[in-house]
Amino acid sequence: MLQNSARWIGFIAMCLGMFMAILDIQIVVTSLPAISAALDIPNEQMSWVQTAYLIAEVIAIPLTGFLTRSFGLRGIFLISLSVFLLASVGCAYSYGFELLIIARTIQGFSGGCLIPLVFSAVFLLFPEKKQAMATTIAGGLAVLAPTIGPTVGGYITDTFDWSWLFLVNIVPGIAALAIAAMTVPREETRLSLLSRLDWAAVILLAVSLTCLEIGLKDGPSDGWTAIPVLVLLIASVLAAGGFIARSLAAATPVARLRLFADRNFAVACGLSFLFGIGLFASVYLMPVFLGLVRGHSPLEIGLTMLVTGAAQLATAPIAVQLERRIDPRLLSLIGFVGFAIGLGMSGFQTTATDFDEMFWPQIVRGVSIMFCLLPPTRLALGLLRAEDVPDGSALFNLMRNLGGAIGIALVDTILWQRAPHHASALGDRVLAKDPEAANFVGIPLDMVPSDGTALSPEMMSFVRPMFEKAGLVLAVNEAWLVIGGLTALGLVLLPAAYPMKPENTHPPGH
Repeated sequence: MLQNSARWIGFIAMCLGMFMAILDIQIVVTSLPAISAALDIPNEQMSWVQTAYLIAEVIAIPLTGFLTRSFGLRGIFLISLSVFLLASVGCAYSYGFELLIIARTIQGFSGGCLIPLVFSAVFLLFPEKKQAMATTIAGGLAVLAPTIGPTVGGYITDTFDWSWLFLVNIVPGIAALAIAAMTVPREETRLSLLSRLDWAAVILLAVSLTCLEIGLKDGPSDGWTAIPVLVLLIASVLAAGGFIARSLAAATPVARLRLFADRNFAVACGLSFLFGIGLFASVYLMPVFLGLVRGHSPLEIGLTMLVTGAAQLATAPIAVQLERRIDPRLLSLIGFVGFAIGLGMSGFQTTATDFDEMFWPQIVRGVSIMFCLLPPTRLALGLLRAEDVPDGSALFNLMRNLGGAIGIALVDTILWQRAPHHASALGDRVLAKDPEAANFVGIPLDMVPSDGTALSPEMMSFVRPMFEKAGLVLAVNEAWLVIGGLTALGLVLLPAAYPMKPENTHPPGH
């Protein structure tokens, strides 16, 4: 009993470390203007504070399986969390842009290791009957962090100095480090594997993911056919091809890509990718709308978004009980149908939409989230051998992050390209005395010349912001509907998975 309790305490400490790594992304993004002003960072370079973290994180995730095999679960967690805390201090005390980017890169790499480590721990530390509860704790915290991030970031920015965005990690991080060191079981390390690390594959992986992240970042604003963007995306594909070829041929691969030969694992990774699109894009779209259309502060935005987190937490115990009794394919079906509907419900907003109108779409999404994460995790990792779980967890989590990066790039493309088009179309409709368009923009029809002539320059300067805001709302609505449709593609993947019953599940943990 004592040993079992220690494992749970150690696992919760690991979850705390992962939670901080994910939360750090959101609390920083809401406060980039404050950091930029403090360090005199040019506006065009400000986004690199976030991009450096995300690139390093996405490179680290697929390497975590190899590192776990080398250092053991406990060892690599303690190393990763220690480096993350040191890098957080480095970020807080950076006195210039270059130092901050270096510290953020280190922070992102170490934080990226923490995410798949926790999901590996679910299947390495616990027997099958305890894995549903462990997955719920880990998954709940993983998706709760982006939801409450804007609230925490807004509060810190409004109350303290910007450096506390990073220093807030230190006390809980040290506590998690100490608890995990005492309670997570020791494992035999195999440091000899490090001498067999395929550095060429690592470089190809880093080049591929870096080019992809930068290409996805620049594509919406520069245009997907711009030469620099095309070069980045082509380089990413070529490097990915080289990485896959080397990984499949290597005796000691950086990532065990052969796991995709298992049908359930492949389906679960596809579901993780689609869920990443919906989750990350929704967490991105809400602040865009509430900030640019409704004019809310970061703290007000965060408080509005807490509805999703509350619904998610309320559903978690139900998800645990159902996951023990029902085929994960059916639960995944319920989750993806609900999540797609919740995303689609937000596709009919107006310039006046606020907390009340956003309440029920958030409830539907929040209730569905655990069913989009818990059953697919079981499909992906539940039947893997113990030695394959770290690699499986790394690939499963990588797919969710890649989906998120592509989802945000897609949303940005819609907002950049469609908002001006919608604003222009609304202008034409209002000039044609369309009452529906005038009401949507918020312009009384008696302000429009009855003879069809253009508005005066003075009137145009007054109403132009109203048309731009209304055009943005329509573009945001399009984005909600598109990501809802993409998330619904999970229903196409699910029939390919084979049944998982308790009697054919062989848990790798004890």
